Amino acid sequence: MTDKRADDKKEKPRIHEDLKGFNIHIDEFGQVKTTLSQEELNAFLNENVEDKKFSSKVRKQLENLYDEDEEEE
Repeated sequence: MTDKRADDKKEKPRIHEDLKGFNIHIDEFGQVKTTLSQEELNAFLNENVEDKKFSSKVRKQLENLYDEDEEEE
């Protein structure tokens, strides 16, 4: 009989096309090392992940605030 856990290890996780080659680890000094810069990672997350902290009402208020700021410039 095959072990279910062994089958799970063979299956590779699905990876978003923009994150192929992304690697993250913590070195012996406790510093986080990645293959993407923090700015690139944040840009990806902002585009692809919904921020659950904000309700739709708050999100609309923020969008209106930023739209008003851009119109003034």
